[in-house]
Amino acid sequence: MALVAVGGYALDQISKALVVRVMTEGENVRVLGDVLQWHFVRNPGAAFSFATGLTWVFSLIAAGVVVFIVLFARRIRSTRWALVFGLLLGGVLGNLTDRLFREPTFGMGHVIDFIYTPWMMPAIYNVADCCIVVSMVLFMLLTLRGIGLDGTRTPAAAPSVPAAAPADVPAALPTPH
Repeated sequence: MALVAVGGYALDQISKALVVRVMTEGENVRVLGDVLQWHFVRNPGAAFSFATGLTWVFSLIAAGVVVFIVLFARRIRSTRWALVFGLLLGGVLGNLTDRLFREPTFGMGHVIDFIYTPWMMPAIYNVADCCIVVSMVLFMLLTLRGIGLDGTRTPAAAPSVPAAAPADVPAALPTPH
């Protein structure tokens, strides 16, 4: 889990540092035509720039998520679940780092977003966001498949069928009149 978290975090922070270094805010670079573009923006809010005045709240929530994952990690015994929580931890830490240490001030910094896929969704996001989304998709798949934190599959709930009465016992006793 730690290796995945560090990898996701490093990829996120390195890509953001490169974007800030080589692009100007608002610049758009076509990487693969209309399929993939880099578009540098600073996001003070959540997804789709929602709640831009509540950056400090997102910082507190992200810090809480990080603490939860670190404490919860001891219960994980599955490589697949370690991947889920490693991606989530790396992504949350990536955006939390921006909120804590980027302008305009500590705890209210703007997240660097630059990945734009106009054919898929009208949002601009970053590597940390990708890590979080992939972790949530994997979370749902593992949950739907009934795979526990230890990696074992929980048995599907068997439909409840009433037990049959033994053959030598009548199903219903006649009631006296």
